[in-house]
Amino acid sequence: MNFQNAHLPKGATEVGATPNMTEKTVVKGILKNHLAPKGKYALVVVEEGALQFVWEDDKANILDADAEHPIVIEPERFHHVVITGPVLFRVEFYDIVDEQNAQHKNGERPGEVFCECMN
Repeated sequence: MNFQNAHLPKGATEVGATPNMTEKTVVKGILKNHLAPKGKYALVVVEEGALQFVWEDDKANILDADAEHPIVIEPERFHHVVITGPVLFRVEFYDIVDEQNAQHKNGERPGEVFCECMN
């Protein structure tokens, strides 16, 4: 298994989350190339089962996520989720003070509808 060894930056404040999703109810936009909401970090939290996570700029390094190993999603980095079987998970979104003045890329951001504080 290839687990990510990353943590949210200090001072991260949760500003929203998707509802729990399964392999049948997953928001389709996260299964294809996309970005996190502008200026936000995200955290893929698996409650049951497992899934995989791919950075578009490092497709050979597929990450695994399960209940013990969440995935930290950096702002402005393209990625997608791969459903590999039965799973129950959500994506949480976090505001980071230092990210408010960051340069933003153009791309789909399906998570923005789940954040309460979008500009």
